[in-house]
Amino acid sequence: MSRRTNRSTTRRVRAALSTAVVVCAVTAAAPTAIAAPPGPSVAVGGLSVGVERVSVATDDGYGAPSITPDGRSVVFKSLKNGPSADGNEVYVHDRRAGQTRTEPIAEGWVPAISGDGKQVAANAPAKGMSAERIQQHSVDLGLLPVVCGRCNQPSLNADGRYLAFGVLDYVSRNRRVVIADRNGGSQTIASLGTGAPARPSISGDGRYVAYQDLAPQKQGVYLWDRTTGTSSGPLQGPSKYATLVQLSDSGDKVVYLSDNDTYVHDVSTGNAQRVPDVRGLAIDPTGRYLLYAPRDTSGPSLVLRDLQTGADETVSDQPATAEVDSVSAGGRDVVFQSEADGIVPGDTNGKPDVFVRRFF
Repeated sequence: MSRRTNRSTTRRVRAALSTAVVVCAVTAAAPTAIAAPPGPSVAVGGLSVGVERVSVATDDGYGAPSITPDGRSVVFKSLKNGPSADGNEVYVHDRRAGQTRTEPIAEGWVPAISGDGKQVAANAPAKGMSAERIQQHSVDLGLLPVVCGRCNQPSLNADGRYLAFGVLDYVSRNRRVVIADRNGGSQTIASLGTGAPARPSISGDGRYVAYQDLAPQKQGVYLWDRTTGTSSGPLQGPSKYATLVQLSDSGDKVVYLSDNDTYVHDVSTGNAQRVPDVRGLAIDPTGRYLLYAPRDTSGPSLVLRDLQTGADETVSDQPATAEVDSVSAGGRDVVFQSEADGIVPGDTNGKPDVFVRRFF
C-alpha cells in the first residue's frame, strides 16, 4: 500500500485520528505487564492507526528499538539495572499476535533484528576476562555461534544469513569491518585506520555494507559491494567530513551526516539529496522516507519526510529519540523511545517506553 495510491484513504483515516491513540497492553514473555486504558483507534490491515506502546512492564524502562520492514516485529531492550548480569534483557514484540518474546541474549546493548523477524543479534559488554562479543539467536536454530572477540555494532540482512559488525584489533587498536555468513565463514571487508566505531549497515540481500572510517586521512562513508569485493568512497567526497546513519534495506540509498545537514546518497546515480539543518536518524527500507530530528527544538522532536514530495509527518511532538532501522517499508510505521508521559493514556511509570506510530 503506497501513500500515492491511497492518498484519499489516508486523509480520511488521519482526519479521524487527529486525537486518536492506540495502546497495546498485551505481552507474553516480558516482565509483569500492566494494562493501559485503550484509546480510540481505526483498524487498517489488522493493525491500528495511531500510537501504540509496545513496552508496558513496570521496571526501569526500555529503549534501543528497531522494526522489521513489514512493521510486524519490534526488537528492544530493557534498561533495567544497566549493563549488569541481571539487566538489558532483549525482547521482540509481535504486533499482530500481540505477544512479546524474551530473547536468550545476555545483556544486549543496541539489538539488531533480521527483516523476517526471526533473527536477533546484540553485543554484550566486556566482563572479567571476556571481551565484548556478539550473540545471535534464531527462532528456528536457537543460539548461533559468532566467532569474534572485541566486536560490536551488529547489522543483520533480511533472512539473517549475513551479519556485519565491527571488530577492534587487539594489537593495532584499529577497527575492521567483518561480514559473517551463517552458513559458514567470515570475511574482513575493510581495515580502518582508527578504533572509532564503524557503524556497519547491511542491505536486505546482503550485497552491500555501508560503513564509516573516521581516520584523519580517510574520513568519510564507504560502501562495500559483494559483487566486486571492493569498497567505493568516500561517498561525500574527500573535502567533507561525514558520519554514517544507515543504508536502506534495498541498498539504493546511504544516509550520512555532514556539518549540520543530512544527505541521502543515491547509489545508482552517485548524487546526494541534501536535507538541511536536520539530524537524520533512519531511512525506510525503500529509501524514500527519512526519519529525522529537527535541530530547532521548538517544534516536534521526530519528523518523517517523504523525500520524493518533501511532505513531512510529525512522529512525536514530545521529547523522543530513535535508532536506525526504526521505519517500516513505505513509511507506514515508526518506532521510537520516549520518557514523556501522555503519549498514550495510562503511561504513568515515569520511565522510558517504546512506542510505534502507524500512519495508515
